[in-house]
Amino acid sequence: MHTAPAPFPASTPCAPQTLPTRVRTELRALWALAWPILIGQLATIAMAVTDVTMAGHASAADLAGVSLGVSIWNLIIITIMGLALAINPLVAHHIGAGEHTEVAHLVRQGLWKALAVGLIASVIGLSTRALFAHMELETGVRAVAMQFVTVTSFGLPAFACYRALYGYSTSINQTKPMMVIALFACALNAVLDWLLVFGHLGLPRLGGVGCAWGTLASIWVQLLALVWWMHRSPAYRSTWPFTHFEKPHGPSLRRLLSLGVPIGITYFAETSAFSLIALLIARFGSVQVAAHAIALNFSSLVFMVPLSLGLALLTRVGQSLGAGDTQDAQFRTWVGIGLTMVIAVLSASTMALGNHTIAALYTSDPDVAALAAQLLVLAALFQLSDCTQVVGSCALRGYKHTRAPMVLHLTAFWGFSLPLGYVLGRAPHGFLFAPAHPLAARGFWIGLNVGLAIAAIGLLLILRSVTRRAAAPVASSAQGAQDAPQ
Repeated sequence: MHTAPAPFPASTPCAPQTLPTRVRTELRALWALAWPILIGQLATIAMAVTDVTMAGHASAADLAGVSLGVSIWNLIIITIMGLALAINPLVAHHIGAGEHTEVAHLVRQGLWKALAVGLIASVIGLSTRALFAHMELETGVRAVAMQFVTVTSFGLPAFACYRALYGYSTSINQTKPMMVIALFACALNAVLDWLLVFGHLGLPRLGGVGCAWGTLASIWVQLLALVWWMHRSPAYRSTWPFTHFEKPHGPSLRRLLSLGVPIGITYFAETSAFSLIALLIARFGSVQVAAHAIALNFSSLVFMVPLSLGLALLTRVGQSLGAGDTQDAQFRTWVGIGLTMVIAVLSASTMALGNHTIAALYTSDPDVAALAAQLLVLAALFQLSDCTQVVGSCALRGYKHTRAPMVLHLTAFWGFSLPLGYVLGRAPHGFLFAPAHPLAARGFWIGLNVGLAIAAIGLLLILRSVTRRAAAPVASSAQGAQDAPQ
C-alpha cells in the first residue's frame, strides 16, 4: 500500500498566475486534502449510528443504555480530538520550513502527550459509572450504560494516540490513509456489532454491551492500521517518527499543551452545550426530544463538510506560514472562508427548502416531523455562521492562535446560547425577555443561532486582525525595496 510522497515544501516558486487561476489552483489543492477527511469523518459517525441501530433491534433497554453510553463517549472523544489537534499546526509549520527532523521529534512527544491524555480520559470514563448509579434509570438500562462506558474506556489511550498520528498525517498532506482506515473500521464495527449484540456464529449474545466491544476493537485496529500504513508508505519516510526511543521532553510537551488545551476546552464547550440542551428540553416530552435529535443529527452530518475543509485549511495555512510566506497564508485563509460561505448557502437552502422531506426520512410520527421541520429551518439560519466559525477557528489554529477563539466560544455558547435558550425555551418567571409561554426546543435553537452568530463575527474579526498583522512585515519589506534607490 503506497501513496505519493508529500509535496515538500508547501510553497514552491512558480510563474505568476492571474487571480482567478490562483483561486482555482488553491481550491483544487484544498479540496484534495478535504474530501478524504470528509469521508473518514462520516465513517466515524456511522460507527455510532450503527451502535445505536443494532442496540435498538436488541431491546428498548439496550437502546437506552447504549444511547447514554454513546453520549458520554462522544463528549470524551471530541474533547480528546481538540487536545490532539495541537500537533497539526506545529507539524505543518515544520513541513513548510523543511524541518523534517523536528517533525519526527514533535510526533514522538505528541504520542507521549496523547498517551497521558488517553489514560486520564480512561479514568474519567470509568468514573462516569457513578453518574449512572445516581440517575433514576431502569435496572437494565443502568447496567448496559455502565458496562458500555467501562469497556470503551479502555480504548481511549488508543484513540488519543491515533488522533495524534492522524494530525501528523494530515499535516504532511496524507489524508487518504485515514479515509480508508475509517471505512474499514466502520465495516469491522458493524460486523462485530452483528456478531456480539445478537450472538451469531456461536458467539455470546451480549446485547448493547456487544456494541462497546465492537467499538473497542475498532479503535485499536485503527491505530495499528495507521502505524502499518505509515511504515509501508514512502510519503512518511523523511519524517518517520519511530527511528528511536525518546523520553518525554518538557518544553515540547508544554508547547503542545499550550496549543491543545484551549482547543480541547473549545470543543468541550460546544459539545457540552448541545448535550445540555437535550437534557433541558426533556421535561417537554418525547416529541420535543425526538424533534431536537432529528434536527441535531442532520445538522451534525452537514457540519462534517466545513469541519473537513477547516482541517484541510489548517494544513495549508500552517505550511505557508512555516515556509515564511505570510501573504500566501492570508490568501489561502480567505479562499477557504469564501468556499465555506458558498457551501453554507447551499446547505442552508437545502435544509430550508427540503425541511419537511428531511424530517419525513427520520420519522413517520406527524407531530415529531412537523416540529423537526421547524427546527431544521432554524438550523438553516445558522449555517452561514456555523460554517464560518468552524473554518475560521481552524485557520486561526494554523496561525497558532487558540486562546482567543476559546474565550470567544465559551462566551458565545455559555454566555449567550444557553442563557438565552433557557429564557426562551423554559420561559421562567421574572425574566424581562421571557415569552408568555415556553418555546421549548425552538427557544433553545434560537439561542444557538444567536451564539453561533456571535462566534462567527468575533472569529472573522480576530482572523482579519491576525492575518493582517502577520502579512504586514512582508508588505512593508516589499514597499521598502520598491522605494530604495536603484
